[in-house]
Parts: sequence; C-alpha cells; structure tokens
Amino acid sequence: MITYLLRRAAFLVVSLLLACVVLFLLLRLLPGDPANALLSVGATPEQIEAARHRIGSDRPLPEQFATWVGQMASLDLGESFVSTLPVGPEIAARLVVTVPLTLLSFTLAVVVAVPVGFVAAHRAHTWYGSLLSGFSQLGIAVPVFWVGMLLITVFALQLRVLPAGGFPRDDWADPVAALTSLALPVVTVALVMSASLIRYVRSATVDVLGSDYLRTFRALGSSFTGAMWRHGLRNAAVPVVSILGIELATTFLGAVVVESVFVLPGLGGMLVKGIAQHDYPVIQGILFVSTFAVLLIGFAADLVQRLIDPRLRGSATGGRR
Repeated sequence: MITYLLRRAAFLVVSLLLACVVLFLLLRLLPGDPANALLSVGATPEQIEAARHRIGSDRPLPEQFATWVGQMASLDLGESFVSTLPVGPEIAARLVVTVPLTLLSFTLAVVVAVPVGFVAAHRAHTWYGSLLSGFSQLGIAVPVFWVGMLLITVFALQLRVLPAGGFPRDDWADPVAALTSLALPVVTVALVMSASLIRYVRSATVDVLGSDYLRTFRALGSSFTGAMWRHGLRNAAVPVVSILGIELATTFLGAVVVESVFVLPGLGGMLVKGIAQHDYPVIQGILFVSTFAVLLIGFAADLVQRLIDPRLRGSATGGRR
C-alpha cells in the first residue's frame, strides 16, 4: 500500500506539472496582449512597451514559465496585472463561497441519487422504476445554467421565497442569510449532478442484484436486506466511489459556472473578469487551484476504492496483502 501511495503521489505531481504547461501555453495562444489591460485607447508604442516590460510579457516564454512555476512552488500565485493585488488571498476569499457551494451540492446530490438509483434498479420492471430512469436521462441533457434560470423564475420571481442571487457582504457572519443565498445554486447543481449519478448507482445495483454470490447468500436463508448489507453494499460501492470522485470534481467546476448565473462572489465571477481583462495571473491562479483540486479528488477516490475493495489492494502489491 505504501508503494502504491508513493507511486500515486508521484503521478499526481507529474500530472500537475503537465497541467501547468498546458495552462500556460493555452493562455499564450489567446489573441491579444495582456498589457492592453493596463493601457488606455491611443497609447503610444513607448507606453505599450513599458506596460509589457512591467508585466513581463516581453520576456521569452521559457523564462515566463520558469518564473510562474517557481511562484507556484513557493505557493505564490502572483499579483493581478489590473489591480496589483495578490491573487492567492483573493482566491482564498472567493473559496469561502465556492467550497461550501460545491460540498453542499455534492452532499444533496448523493443523498438524492443513492436511494433513487437503488429503487430504479430494484424496481426496474415497474412503471415508477422506468419513470425514475427516464427522469435521470432527461436531467443529463439539461444544461445547468438553464436549470438555474428556471429555478430563479419560479422561486425568486414568481413565488418570491428565495433570493435570485447575491451573497451577504459579511460572508458567513450570518449563516442563515448565507445558506439562504446558496439555496437555489445548491439545488441547481445538485439536480444536474444527481441525474447522472442516479444512472451509475442504478447500473452498479443492477450488477449486484444479478450476481451469483447474492443469489447464493439468499438461498442460504438470508433476507434481501441482510444480503445487500453484508455483500451487496461493498461491491456496489466500488465502482460508485470512483464515479463520486469524478462527480465531485465536476460539481466544483459546475459551481464556478453557476456562480455567474446567481451573481455569487466566488471563483466564477473572478475567472470571467480575469478572462475579459487578459489578467494572466488571475486566470492561471484560478485554473491552477481548480486543476489541483480535481487531481486531489481523484487521488482521494483511488485511495477510498482500495480501502473498500481488498482485490485492488492485492493487485497494487503484486498479489501480497
């Protein structure tokens, strides 16, 4: 297990470095010079050159990349070209909104998807089992921003029971107000995420229900509930855990999109503004944090899988347990 941890940690580091290279190069391929964000219309060539020198865009790309990687290694995300404020503290302040939105949405989606997916599999031949499967298929096809706008129309504009957007200025000083502001965004992300998660839970449950070991355990006199609890739950959880890791990462990225719909002061608005202004440190900082979070979630999902399934632990150590 220790050998696997070291190998998986090395893979995480290599993946993060490759992601840094891709992020850096893709940003440099975008049209426009980031120095333009510092200049007014009609700037002279001398002013343009001075602005490029100030932000370092006149230096060779390898030198720019080495500087950026050095900053990342020292946990310094640089300073914004436009506001000249440190990017790291600004991202940390925005995560106060994005992280709770992600975790609450993920929790709600799991709470909804697990029982619904189980019922859809266990009662697959009934009308309501087919109906649940159909709703999950429909939910996958619906864009998350459309769901957000629909919920705003119904619950904010028509029923007037929840705010259409925004977040308290004092953040979580008033937890009730903060949770009220996040109610619609959380439901928006959770509805879209649970639709796809229901399919995976249903598929894993169908495989377990049709397995020989479950039928054998039932034939020995065990109840259906006892057989599922002792043997079915763990076997169904193995493929679902890997999907949960992917879905949690997707929820984090989806939350960034939903924040723009609900005008939340999270990473979404900061990223959109940074892209509009060609503010490379802001864009790179947000994408770096997002990429690191996605890779870390995948790393954690792999570890949980091996804790649940002894077969994976055995394969990771060449058959020795």
